[in-house]
Amino acid sequence: MNNTDFKIKYYDLDNKSDRLEYGIDGGAMLAPKLKLKYELYYSDTDVTGNDEKDLESLKLKLIYFPIEGKLKGGQAYRLAIGAEWIKDLGDTDKGIGTGSDQIGPFVGLAVGIRPGTMLISLLQHNESYDNGDISQTSLRLIALQNFPNDVWGKMDLKIPYDWENDEIPSLVEFQLGKSFTKSFGMYIDLQSGIGSDKPYDFATGIGLRFNY
Repeated sequence: MNNTDFKIKYYDLDNKSDRLEYGIDGGAMLAPKLKLKYELYYSDTDVTGNDEKDLESLKLKLIYFPIEGKLKGGQAYRLAIGAEWIKDLGDTDKGIGTGSDQIGPFVGLAVGIRPGTMLISLLQHNESYDNGDISQTSLRLIALQNFPNDVWGKMDLKIPYDWENDEIPSLVEFQLGKSFTKSFGMYIDLQSGIGSDKPYDFATGIGLRFNY
């Protein structure tokens, strides 16, 4: 099912500043085995000591599903390959954006380990291709769980390795949502940085989901 999310998220940064992020996040099937995901973000932050506002980034991800089937135990699986393009729209003088555009090829595997439960593993490498110095390889593990009464849960663990700074700015996200109709739902997010290289302390947000 195609969807578009409208969300707001508050970030508590580790330097006693904060950031409020407004986002549009969605996905659409272009063909039976081809999906497009899109994200657009706008930020309001005081990380520089002043209140700054600007567009942050545009992300487009093309996903192709070349193989799907069932394992010997009967679990359904699907392989995904693709690439993500990240266009930086911010201004680093305002503390918004990364200052570089990136390309990120990836490969992923989704397995339905039991009815209502899916595990997704993803390996992605992001590299800046203009004036930036971003070189990061990320391992990502996502667990999706359906509950009664059209409630869903999500856990998203991201473990990236930053080759430029020799850091591992890991984070984990938990999401709990509910579908009120087939075309509309709401969810809350809670994120936390992990380890000494964490990108921020914590973040919390709310989102509206429209399915079509």
